[in-house]
Amino acid sequence: MGVLGSYRREDLPHDLVAGLVLGIVTIPQAIAYAFLAGLPAQAGLYACLAPMVIYAALGSSKQLVVGPVAIAALMVAAAVGEHAAAYSDQYLAIVTVLSLQVGILLWVLRAMQLGGIVNLLSHPVISGFVNAAAILIIVSQLGAFTGIDVPTENGAAAQLAALAGSLGTLDGAALALGLASLVVLILVARYAPAIVRAKSTDHPIARAGPVLVAVVATAAVVVMGLDVETVGFVPAGLPVVTIPWVDPALWWDLAPNALLIGLVAYVESYTVGTTLAARRKERLDSHRELVALGAANIGAAFSGAYPVAGSFTRSSVNVAAGGRTPVSVLSCAAVILVTLLWLTPAFEHLPHAALAAIVIASVWGLIDFRAIREHWRFYRPDVVTHFATLAGVLLAGVEAGLVLGVSVSVVQFMRGSSRPHIAVVGRLGDSTHFRNVERYEVRTWPHLVAARVDESLYFANANQVEGRLWALCGEGRAETQHLVLVMTAVNFIDTTGLEMLHRLNDRLDRAGVALHLCEAKGPVRDQLAHIAPADWLTGDVFGTTDEAFNALT
Repeated sequence: MGVLGSYRREDLPHDLVAGLVLGIVTIPQAIAYAFLAGLPAQAGLYACLAPMVIYAALGSSKQLVVGPVAIAALMVAAAVGEHAAAYSDQYLAIVTVLSLQVGILLWVLRAMQLGGIVNLLSHPVISGFVNAAAILIIVSQLGAFTGIDVPTENGAAAQLAALAGSLGTLDGAALALGLASLVVLILVARYAPAIVRAKSTDHPIARAGPVLVAVVATAAVVVMGLDVETVGFVPAGLPVVTIPWVDPALWWDLAPNALLIGLVAYVESYTVGTTLAARRKERLDSHRELVALGAANIGAAFSGAYPVAGSFTRSSVNVAAGGRTPVSVLSCAAVILVTLLWLTPAFEHLPHAALAAIVIASVWGLIDFRAIREHWRFYRPDVVTHFATLAGVLLAGVEAGLVLGVSVSVVQFMRGSSRPHIAVVGRLGDSTHFRNVERYEVRTWPHLVAARVDESLYFANANQVEGRLWALCGEGRAETQHLVLVMTAVNFIDTTGLEMLHRLNDRLDRAGVALHLCEAKGPVRDQLAHIAPADWLTGDVFGTTDEAFNALT
């Protein structure tokens, strides 16, 4: 049972209280995220049962809370909207297949030991995606917030245009409820900790806004008899076991969506879990996280839920409320269970406008452009990747935008590595140290050029490196007699890089210049041992740059 195996009795009171607080906070969020995903309210509550319990039993994080999250819900809505028409609008059937595929994908990644795939989504891609997703989520909630019927499948621009064109149908009561709910959420988050004299702004009371909004908004609808759209009937009882739809065509169509949802869910969960573990000076096991999160999503598939991930908001509540072990999450699941069995009638009059306010307030904090100026000064390609991802998500959709962001990130990397920094180095005084001639006062010799290539030699940069090294030697017309290739930054050489060295060696030989190698790392030395440089290299292979200079000057 992982971290549950060595449970301490003294942790139980803390976990029970944290679970109670967590459960109360989770319920309105779960319902709101279910509607965001285009699913009935109970699907959000179901996503807090089997997935939450399964992760608590298998995961390596003691405080991570797995369940419905806003970004996964948005991606599910986009995937279902894309494929539902072709499959008789079987929303729940499509979602169960999607959950199962996500779970299987995560298990496949574990089997292939690819826990490090989180690095595929770089920080600029993730930040651009999160900013765009938050904007999309907020736009998608404006219809419910104002009581205007707005289609949600045509993108943010189309939704805003439809909203502007339908202002005449605005529901004043819904808008008033939405605005009041938003104000309450902001005030509770900002001032509630001070009112109860909490020592930290992370106190659970700061997260109690959704609960207060749900209760007050429901009471307002009932007492004032407001005619606004509400949650309606929520069936009581536990979820029944659902068997995912076995349709090869559907599985094939959903595979790309499942891949992206799985990657985002894993990255989000791993990021949150790592943050929580760092506070306790612990570490997460990435492979175990793949197994646990995969199992949680498979559990979602068979219990009428939808893809889940680790929630930063609810995990923070769990920590702030004193949760010490996964028992707090099990306690939260018990609260959800009680709600499903006996308390679902309480949500019948919960207005959609209030739920929209809860979603908007939850994702507003995800939007962050504050570091863009600093990043632009530090490394501009990352800013380009950020805005390419953001624009792609807003204009082309969630999946297409994410793929665009990853593609731009890879292209930027390839572009940078295809034009590596090459420094001519010289001796620093009479020492054994060698530095860039453009940055230090160093000694050089006219017949000797020592060039340090700050990149591995492979297909993307071989021609560029050859051309620049040839130019450093005066293109065969200068007094250069020796070219020393300093390989301190070369981690590997592929076959294209090797062919380039052969070609460069021959060109230099015809110009009367000998090519020498030095400072090769262990893996590169192992590669060179297989090709016998002495048989084709016009110069020598030296252990250090100092040895090369001593021999050639």
